[in-house]
Amino acid sequence: MSPRAPRPPAPPRGEKLAVARDRDPILDALGEGVFTVDRDWRITSFNRAAEQLTGVPRTAAIGQRCREVLRTSICQDGCILQRALQTRQRVVDDSVYFVDAWGERIPVQVASALIQDETGEVIGGVETFQDLRQVAELRKQLAGQHTCADIVGRSPAIRRLFDLLPPVAASDATVLIQGPSGSGKELVARALHDLSPRRQQRFVPVNCGALPDALLESELFGYKAGAFTDAKRDKPGRFALAEGGTLFLDEIGDVSRALQVRLLRVLQERSYEPLGGVASVRTDVRVIAATNKDLAELVRAGTFREDLFYRIHVVRLDVPPLAQRREDIPLLVDHLLRQHNSLYSPRITGVSPAALALLAQHDFPGNVRELQNIIAHASVLCRGGLIEPRHLPPELTQAHRHPSRTAGRTTDLKSAERALIEEALNRQQGNRARAAQELGIHPSTLYRKIQRLGLETPVTDGRGQRRAAPSSTGGAPDGILAGRSSPGRSPHG
Repeated sequence: MSPRAPRPPAPPRGEKLAVARDRDPILDALGEGVFTVDRDWRITSFNRAAEQLTGVPRTAAIGQRCREVLRTSICQDGCILQRALQTRQRVVDDSVYFVDAWGERIPVQVASALIQDETGEVIGGVETFQDLRQVAELRKQLAGQHTCADIVGRSPAIRRLFDLLPPVAASDATVLIQGPSGSGKELVARALHDLSPRRQQRFVPVNCGALPDALLESELFGYKAGAFTDAKRDKPGRFALAEGGTLFLDEIGDVSRALQVRLLRVLQERSYEPLGGVASVRTDVRVIAATNKDLAELVRAGTFREDLFYRIHVVRLDVPPLAQRREDIPLLVDHLLRQHNSLYSPRITGVSPAALALLAQHDFPGNVRELQNIIAHASVLCRGGLIEPRHLPPELTQAHRHPSRTAGRTTDLKSAERALIEEALNRQQGNRARAAQELGIHPSTLYRKIQRLGLETPVTDGRGQRRAAPSSTGGAPDGILAGRSSPGRSPHG
């Protein structure tokens, strides 16, 4: 392998690059960096934006191999132009970075396509790259605003949960987490542990609904040698393993009444007896329980002990189903794709608007777990680039083809956007400022969307005042849709 050629020297930072002759005015007018190469990967054109982004003058770049000028993270392994040559399709990748002439690491989105002559023979390639530094910074800010210990969301219900997690985690109270299956109850429990003073000790989960009663008892409390046949040595239970940390009892509503008595004693007296033991063992464990059932209803039905219910119901946290927080779907999709890209290749660059519309209209009976499986399914079929509707599971696309099966659901991206805005306005009683804050957009942006979508807003404006009825002349009503108008200017703007 030949030694890498030295990179052309960079001008002092801040100094304008010299303007070279024989420039292409069309390429120079573009805001994205653009360069072309021949079949030998040597640069044949290099526009002004490419000069400014890389710090390499056009005159120094022309004739050089592209990898010697750009030196991106994929030049040696996974060249995007090489991928375009292999697939004969345009390739886009937004997970690339290169080091500019001053040594700064810059994230970019790159796209490449082949250049062919009249006969269809490939004579070179073109590549564009866009600076993503501002996008990366915004993503960091959004991640900080919309995540808490791996829980992702910006809906009002999730924000209320974010507000409750730190004070609840700081206490040692027993917590009951309620929510449907797949909504992320264990994730909330882990967040409580990770934010608590017990985070240096173990987090031990137990699925109470997955084990028969006798086995669950030995799993929780352990046993002594000789307690039963084949018990040849002592075995510590989950309470012993979680000593000083947190024990998570998932699906506690499935525990039998007999075992509920033993759990009640542990919570009351902070002690238990292993199977076959004769002495009580003291325990210092914080218990977090979770269920997808209505425990209060089980108490009324006589299948769950009332005293145990109140013992674990010191603090209750509710995790909403995904269908009630659809505005979190784009954030969750982005989070799941970043997890996929960190583990697998080729990289998935995003979800197309049509595919996102199908996700936004789905009811998600399996909640976040179902969304996770859908993204995994699509990632297997997509094999890089954007996830399209054809990559989604058949039940989503078939429902979209048969409107009669989707009564009351949205059918395209515009309808999904309309539904999200209407739900936010209704929750905020028509207050645009609070609705915009909930949706994570500027109030003026929300106002433009309301006008563009022709939305009917609630009869109140969020301040207890009713909107005036539309005038007979067809003008906009005073209140939410009209907004504030400057003197001498129509409220329609």
